[in-house]
Amino acid sequence: MPIRPLEISDIPRWTELRARLWPHESLGELDVEGRAALTAEPPLVVFVAEENRTLVGFLELGLRSVAEGCTSSPVPYVEGWYVEADWRRRGVGSALMQAAEEWSRTHGYTELGSDTEEVNRLSRVAHAALGFEEVETLVVFRKPLDPRQVRPQSRTEPYRPEKPPDKATDPVTRSVGPIAHRHQS
Repeated sequence: MPIRPLEISDIPRWTELRARLWPHESLGELDVEGRAALTAEPPLVVFVAEENRTLVGFLELGLRSVAEGCTSSPVPYVEGWYVEADWRRRGVGSALMQAAEEWSRTHGYTELGSDTEEVNRLSRVAHAALGFEEVETLVVFRKPLDPRQVRPQSRTEPYRPEKPPDKATDPVTRSVGPIAHRHQS
């Protein structure tokens, strides 16, 4: 299956595929955001998989100044990776990732970062099969600063410890205090 860089004429179909990966976003927002990312500095690098002149998958590669578990900077980072359901388990995702790896090596980078939601078992298995190692699991927080803001639906129940941790035995409170924050930009 041919893997190649995204061309301008691919943008409408690429946007449709992006909407399948990120169904909570509007098609219009994904189109505007995608076009802007392609001309940003540094630009988003996009590889597409094509079969019979139809795009069946894509991989978006951005550059991040910091990526969890990576030691270099900047780091090529898989921002989006999608293959149509009928084309999965046929090597399309692997071929897209190989294109991203080759681009990264050619441009002098030494590692590649990526992420997925903790519950996305298929993506976690695919990453592992391609040589990625899990380096950490994050819990992402949001706090609206305007009380009139509508609160988005929470994915999980809030964490409520049954009792406060014992400072003498809990490794987090013993080593860094009751609340540990790690900020990266």
